[in-house]
Amino acid sequence: MSVVIISHPSCAQHLSPEGHPECPERLDAIHNQLIASGLEFVISEYDAIPANDKQLRAVHEANYLESLEGLAPAKGVRLLRDDVWMSPGTLQAARHAAGAGAQAVDLIMAGKIKTAFCNVRPPGHHAERARAMGFCFYNNIAVAARHALDTQHLKRVAILDFDVHHGNGTQDIFFDEPRVLFCSTFQHPFYPGTPYQTGREHIINAPLAATAKGEEFRDAVTEHWLPALEAFAPEMLFISAGFDAHLLDDMSSIGLVEQDYQWVTEQLRGYMDDHEQCLGIVSMLEGGYDLPSLGRSAVAHIKALGKL
Repeated sequence: MSVVIISHPSCAQHLSPEGHPECPERLDAIHNQLIASGLEFVISEYDAIPANDKQLRAVHEANYLESLEGLAPAKGVRLLRDDVWMSPGTLQAARHAAGAGAQAVDLIMAGKIKTAFCNVRPPGHHAERARAMGFCFYNNIAVAARHALDTQHLKRVAILDFDVHHGNGTQDIFFDEPRVLFCSTFQHPFYPGTPYQTGREHIINAPLAATAKGEEFRDAVTEHWLPALEAFAPEMLFISAGFDAHLLDDMSSIGLVEQDYQWVTEQLRGYMDDHEQCLGIVSMLEGGYDLPSLGRSAVAHIKALGKL
């Protein structure tokens, strides 16, 4: 099986105020573009299994998780902080989003699949060990990577984050975890303003200027990510797939296009194919808020994941 899609209807039940960019229609844009491309006939879909308390507590502090449960509104939407909104369906959606990646890990380790794209929301890479921020509650990619290490007993995994915003939450969670290689490209200076010089060999930050286009992005991946992967030899790849660096997405100033997302995915798929120790790739949706370009970019990414 070339690539599977993991999602869940509950992911549409996380609501924000009308007009908010992180909306349920994001998942529809990707699903509809998959149908338009004809890929629905060559991929399989799984319903996401929600993350359990043990999986969440492996990356988040217990007090933080308990506080989120207590803050969930009975109706309407509630502002927690900055631009983090909760609705009655938020935490169930977030559990399915966080569980999807761990489920993909198990499918890979069972030999059922090689690559998966988790079409889920809310996103996760800004969620720190004890703080929700940037539309994120649980750090989905961190839950998946920790599950691979702790439950499937892998020795080294890599997280590659091409969202236009720095994955501060992922960096926070794995700052002192040398079994996780974290590579991130992002617009700088920009939200969330994370210090990118960490002094940690397993954290590879490659900031991009606001004027950057595909050439600069590809150079950063070629010069920083690919050598780091070769040296680290991860046993599984995890992708924080944010498509908000697209030229048409007004969330940022960087000008990537669909072909850039296809290219970076081809590099990562090629790494997996060329290295026997690398067992599979788990990709999880992060940002991407211009719906037409989000759909096209995600499908280009999915095609490259599955070599379709």
